[in-house]
Amino acid sequence: MDIKRIDVGPRMSQAVIHNGTVYLAGQVGEPSGDVSEQTSQVLAKIDRLLAEAGTDKTRILSATIWLKDMADFGKMNAVWDGWVPAGNAPARATGESALATPDYLVEIIVVAAL
Repeated sequence: MDIKRIDVGPRMSQAVIHNGTVYLAGQVGEPSGDVSEQTSQVLAKIDRLLAEAGTDKTRILSATIWLKDMADFGKMNAVWDGWVPAGNAPARATGESALATPDYLVEIIVVAAL
């Protein structure tokens, strides 16, 4: 089976496609703004990567969301809920974790079907 990689860097690829499944690396927004702004930026990156892979957000199988502070859960969800098409909510987990830099407030990882 072929493996296709998108936006390959020295440490990781932003997306990997294998056997009809698209695996996205954790996506973060610009390290400025509040959690709502960062979440919107992350979801735009996810849309772009899924389109480049040949799929879209209606085909997301699972999402893992990391928040710097669970107090931001409601604000993140407000943006998420406006982004996920009705009837297409993926399996999802959300947790709190220190992220790569203190200015990152949210990181989202998704797996989607082609």
